[in-house]
Amino acid sequence: MFRLFGHPQVSVLNGGFRRWVREGHPVTETYTRPQPGKFRAKLNREWIKTFEDMTENISTQQYQVVDVRPYARFLGEEAEPREGVGPGHIPGSKCMPFYSFLDQDGMLLSPDKLRRFFQKAQVDLQRPLCGTCGSGVTACHMVLAAHICGAPGATVYDGSWYEWFNKAPKEHIDTGVSSKP
Repeated sequence: MFRLFGHPQVSVLNGGFRRWVREGHPVTETYTRPQPGKFRAKLNREWIKTFEDMTENISTQQYQVVDVRPYARFLGEEAEPREGVGPGHIPGSKCMPFYSFLDQDGMLLSPDKLRRFFQKAQVDLQRPLCGTCGSGVTACHMVLAAHICGAPGATVYDGSWYEWFNKAPKEHIDTGVSSKP
């Protein structure tokens, strides 16, 4: 998300803050006033897809769509957590639940394991990718995983399933079996 707003040098604390503390790394409760900088956020629209982009992609297949919601929600077997949003997925999308990019301790899988997971899901890291989820947040797990694997420019459909379900014609809402790694 930082790259979306023009900040290219970003790191991720793999495993999160709790793991950092649990492993005994230093932390402080001392407040440090940040120094003013010259950074100016600038939205880079190349990193996000719109409803119109996604609609066009159904016929063009310019990029692969990866849905990171749990399989049951993707397949339409489990209700969505948001009121007014039904089950299903975007036609042609593949399901790779976001938690599958992490090990049991919440750490990102190794690049080799991530590549195997993409292969198993029949997602070609050499082709353009777009992540989707319920609302455009957890799709970033797939974007990060693709970036770690060296895949250039994975994007996010910002409106994700919430927008798609509420705007797409019914024939563009699929349920049932798709490729499941």
